[in-house]
Amino acid sequence: MQNWHSNADKPVMSDNLQYHIQCKDGDINKYVLLPGDPERVDEIAKTWDEAKLITSNREFRTFSGKYSGVDITACSTGIGGPSAAIAIEELASLGAETFIRIGTCGAIDPKINCGDLIICTGAMRQDGASEDYIDISYPAVANYEVVSALIEACRRHKKIFHVGISCTTASFHCGQARAGFNDFTQSKFENKIKDLQRAGVLCFEMEAAAILTLAGLYNLRAGAVFAVVADRNKNEFVYAGIEDAITVADEAIKILAD
Repeated sequence: MQNWHSNADKPVMSDNLQYHIQCKDGDINKYVLLPGDPERVDEIAKTWDEAKLITSNREFRTFSGKYSGVDITACSTGIGGPSAAIAIEELASLGAETFIRIGTCGAIDPKINCGDLIICTGAMRQDGASEDYIDISYPAVANYEVVSALIEACRRHKKIFHVGISCTTASFHCGQARAGFNDFTQSKFENKIKDLQRAGVLCFEMEAAAILTLAGLYNLRAGAVFAVVADRNKNEFVYAGIEDAITVADEAIKILAD
């Protein structure tokens, strides 16, 4: 990175080397899994038949390999819409066409428990990044083929799953109606969860809206599967379901490729 020198409008180097993810032509396959946590990329790669570390830079850690004969890539996005949007931009520039977000979420629907999976059909755009691309009235909608593949994958592997809308926020704390430092609150926090429940929203998370919005704008396919780690109704936090989400995402890619 020390000798980087390129056009400021589109900072790339020879072989289409991308500034943030530090990947180049030939590194990225058209099917891409998008966890947030860089360490989760390693866990995903362990489930494949073949895997090779491509690069690790900032929050972006990338493996490419094969799963059930399908060429596949996993790249971490970090937390939130801005870094997720950067990942989509640079991965798409290298030929990625189909994206599945593998994330965690906090459920607000009383029927959903920690360890369950949620397949996202669309997202409320409170992410703070997608509005820089297009008017807020443009919908963040998952591709129906990706949604169908994720549902079929859950059924094949007998996972407990729910299908519906998420609320993508720019803040883990106040944006999701949690008190901030020193119990900082605002009156608008008090009824946010109840209002969303009335609207049928299933969960809070932090990346789907940016990913789905950009995929829609760029004619790419995208969807998301979340492991429920927080139950906001019971006030429980259980870090569970990540392995199930990985299994389902891998299987969904195989279904889409077939």
